[in-house]
Amino acid sequence: MEAASLPIAPNAKRVGSFIIDDMVVNLFLMIIFSSQINALMSEITTVDETAVMTMNAFIMDNITTVFAIKVLYHTVLIWQSGQTFGKYIMKIKAVDMNSGNRLSFQQAFWRASVRLVSEMFFYLGFVFAFFSPLHQTLHDKLSNCVVIDV
Repeated sequence: MEAASLPIAPNAKRVGSFIIDDMVVNLFLMIIFSSQINALMSEITTVDETAVMTMNAFIMDNITTVFAIKVLYHTVLIWQSGQTFGKYIMKIKAVDMNSGNRLSFQQAFWRASVRLVSEMFFYLGFVFAFFSPLHQTLHDKLSNCVVIDV
């Protein structure tokens, strides 16, 4: 099955999926870090240099956990079904570009990892979707996949 014969998902659905997934992941993070965030907020009484340094320290102490959760969320769900929660709601799915089948674990992991790097660099990798005939982001291109309507 060629990518040209697959029903490529429109960018509007992809943007909706991205927003939903971001909300879901951020909800997970808020739950996981709720006690630490509450403790920090009780310490911070005014926004000053000390408060900024405290928040920066919190972020640096937990950045690896945040990255791991983001990569795991996208890797496991895309590998298992081709759909994150956002993709499920928007009725779209990531599939292998050549076969139209679900992605391998390696493809899903690579896709999630490059996606994270794209996020860190001002979402530049996402912009590719607006200029690609198959609406592929950088992480789609590098993992040899497309996102289709289901």
